[in-house]
Amino acid sequence: MSNWNPGGQPPEGPQPYQPQPPQPYPPQPYVPPQPQPPYPGPPVPPPGGPVTRLRRRIGPIHTARRVFTPSRPGIVSDPEVARMRKIRTLVGVGAFLWMSYAYKLAPELSDAADEQVDKSWTSALVLAATLPVVVGVLYGLAAPAARRDLLRRAGRCFGAIVAMMAAASVFPIIVLSGFFEGQEPLVEGDFTVTKGLILAFTLFVLFWVTPFVVWGVGLAVQHVFRTADIHETVPPLLIMALAWEMALIDMFTGAHEGVPTVIRYVFVLGSPLSVTAVGLWELHRLRVHYGLGMRGLLMR
Repeated sequence: MSNWNPGGQPPEGPQPYQPQPPQPYPPQPYVPPQPQPPYPGPPVPPPGGPVTRLRRRIGPIHTARRVFTPSRPGIVSDPEVARMRKIRTLVGVGAFLWMSYAYKLAPELSDAADEQVDKSWTSALVLAATLPVVVGVLYGLAAPAARRDLLRRAGRCFGAIVAMMAAASVFPIIVLSGFFEGQEPLVEGDFTVTKGLILAFTLFVLFWVTPFVVWGVGLAVQHVFRTADIHETVPPLLIMALAWEMALIDMFTGAHEGVPTVIRYVFVLGSPLSVTAVGLWELHRLRVHYGLGMRGLLMR
């Protein structure tokens, strides 16, 4: 009790503190902020079983993709350019097969396909011979500060060439060495260690070396021996040079004999002209849409 409230009752009249109105929602317990899930990226292929993982690691086709596909961080890949390259390649191959079959350059369509494969292999060889010359010219034109980085990036391209030549050299080595000559047939007689080694080597050549070379030739020509690792402007420049070199080879070797002269010249010159048009368009897109030009390559 106190003197101003002898009965211990609350004084009448306005209170110094008014009671608070009831809250519309009961108090909730504090919940700490939860981490947000990451932004969904591109779908990731399932890991697969041990056989699938082994195939992705050492399989011939997956190995060819790692060896002959550019992988420099930050590399620009234009889907429109890739689509145009595929269209031009399909049109060129279709025209070659049609001309070979229509004018009886090949007895059967399979022979025309074999000739196209041989032409692709020749293109890969010419490209492998042209690349060091192009790199040497770029090295002489580049600023001194860019030369070491240019050679470092070109090392991946030369590594792809060495891998292709090493794999392809297996076939002439087998023929020249007479590896299979004088060998007893594997299905006759007792199975020996020598027969086991020959069988293992034969299976390796058939199911690993051959797919690697066939797939690698296509990827090497498509990605121009991964020269985009040097700079995005190098592949269109190099592929244009390759197209005109192949046209000169066809002219001097008398390719497509038996075809009318007009159609022959249209076909021989149509390939480099179309490749040049696509290459110039690609350089234009790289400069306009991505700010990549020859000055960036040469650092001038």
